[in-house]
Amino acid sequence: MTKAETNPKSENRKPTGLGRLRRRLAEAGGREGARTFLSAGCVLEPEVQRADRNVRAPSRSLRPSGFGFVSGFGLRTSAFRAFALLLFFLPTLLRAADTNAVLAAWLAAQTNVSTWSAEFIQTRSLKALNQPLVSTGRVWFAKPNRFRWELGQPAQTIAVRDEELLQVIYPRLKRAERYPLADGKSGPLGEALGLLDAGFPRSRADFDARFRVASLETINGAWCFGLQPATASARRMLPSIQVTLEKKTFLLLANELVFPDGSRMRNDFSNPTLNAAFAPDVFKPALGDDFKVVAPPTQ
Repeated sequence: MTKAETNPKSENRKPTGLGRLRRRLAEAGGREGARTFLSAGCVLEPEVQRADRNVRAPSRSLRPSGFGFVSGFGLRTSAFRAFALLLFFLPTLLRAADTNAVLAAWLAAQTNVSTWSAEFIQTRSLKALNQPLVSTGRVWFAKPNRFRWELGQPAQTIAVRDEELLQVIYPRLKRAERYPLADGKSGPLGEALGLLDAGFPRSRADFDARFRVASLETINGAWCFGLQPATASARRMLPSIQVTLEKKTFLLLANELVFPDGSRMRNDFSNPTLNAAFAPDVFKPALGDDFKVVAPPTQ
């Protein structure tokens, strides 16, 4: 009995891809021709095995050539990556350019403003209260950095700054707090209160020394700058300020102060007056003898 007769299953076994290739070559040129063909091209055997697994073998035409096909392909790939990176960063570059252009226009518009005053509605949103607190007041500003805020009618709180001194006055309590501004002696609180004139930057150098632009948006046809104090001590007292400006004239429409606990204070301005003369005592209020004047710690 032959081996085929002792193992009938061998007759029904389907030949593999390599076996089929050998059979066809054997039929065409005999076993010796098949062995010669396969031994001469040993790289083809793995390719036949890949074909048997239904995986397409790589084309020979994509192999490196002496004319630099691979290096040319690499150059094209590098160019594509550079183009993709440009597309990725282009919106950021454009936003930065737009921010600088708008900021430059805002600073240029300040050259036409020597004094400014307006009424305002102040809305304070506190974490402990379900409803915000709303009050009214008036504000005055004069170059380079003098301002006066009066909250309430009659005034319950007055914040006044001149060239050398920042005062917070409580008329009903007959109390005044004084923060010297010379030589950086105002401390973090005085430094933060000094940022209340954020809507009137004097120059680019002054702006960059006091603020960082975190965002710039157009909301309801107005420019909205998101600012952060430049110094860490001021940021601890006042993490961010939003300034809203009229889009064409860059007049101050509103500002919003965000405090470390998440509470907010927003001022919406109306009925502005430009370049009017102010009385001398607007920025140097006289205090009665019955006022208690204190100087809070600077650190």
